[in-house]
Amino acid sequence: MEVMIAIAITSLMGALIGVSFTSSMSAKETVEADAQRYRMLRTAMSRMCREIGAAYVSDRYDSKRYRDSYDRPTNFVGTRDRLLFTSLAHQRLYTDAKESDQMVVEYFVKSSQEKASRGRDDLFRRENPMLEEKMDRGGTEDVLFEGLKKVQFEFWDSEKKEWDDEWDTRRPERKSLLPTRVRITLVALDENGKEAKYTTQTRVMLNREFERY
Repeated sequence: MEVMIAIAITSLMGALIGVSFTSSMSAKETVEADAQRYRMLRTAMSRMCREIGAAYVSDRYDSKRYRDSYDRPTNFVGTRDRLLFTSLAHQRLYTDAKESDQMVVEYFVKSSQEKASRGRDDLFRRENPMLEEKMDRGGTEDVLFEGLKKVQFEFWDSEKKEWDDEWDTRRPERKSLLPTRVRITLVALDENGKEAKYTTQTRVMLNREFERY
């Protein structure tokens, strides 16, 4: 009888330890997943701020090859959910790479290309270090943030003193002018599965067109 009681007590203690261990591992995985998500969020925000802050446009191009502002190799075209621009924040990853500080960058949201994540939307970043005739073509795409619900861009008009939902330097009235600030809002699920907004702003340092001398 004493042996049976001892075995029962030992089994109960083992079961309690097992439940406690399983709960600890589950909590550890949850905390690590949350930390990974916020780390990815900070990285995405930081990179976008750095690259948008170095945005520029220039009229130093071959006017015979590029007939108007719609065709020129440098522009800043932003809508509420998409941003395409030229930036001086390119980082060369390989020694002796034939690349400059200039690049074309585009941010947009589309469905994940991973088979295991079908139905999930991700924030993509397209980069092209070669300035060509068509800014919306070429380069490589990478995921900047996984599981994003929405991205929103707003542009500060320093003349009107208000936020605008779009900005297009291909238009004559804004050909030589960039917004002084850009507000970025990312909408994603938080640790409780609810939608949360994360917002930051960055200042565009070169908000006037590079002019010919």
